[in-house]
Amino acid sequence: MEKTIGMHLKELRGIISLSAFLAGLCCFTPIVLVLLTVSSVSFAASLSDTLYYGYAWAFRGLGLASLLIGLFYYFYKKENICTLDEAKRQRTKIINITSLVVLIGIAAYIIWLYVIVEWIGVLLGIWSWY
Repeated sequence: MEKTIGMHLKELRGIISLSAFLAGLCCFTPIVLVLLTVSSVSFAASLSDTLYYGYAWAFRGLGLASLLIGLFYYFYKKENICTLDEAKRQRTKIINITSLVVLIGIAAYIIWLYVIVEWIGVLLGIWSWY
């Protein structure tokens, strides 16, 4: 029985979640430090500015790399697409799943960083809405 796209996405949700989490670590790390009472709110605000404005590209790259490595592992181990000939035969499936996973990964990153982490940071007083 051929798997549907929904079945593939159900198997890939861990990879998508992990990549979105890793990409959002630039702003989540200061929140963890405040919650663990390791740093003050003012230091966390300064750290989040430094990480977001200076290194957000590195965290986003880490998230994208983890997503692509996870997809490679999924196709290689779970779908048994091990050779280039097999990949050529199933290229439509690979393109469709990869495109959908990347789009869902971007949406998960946006929701994680700009909604969930942002609200937690505002509630802790690290950031403020003007």
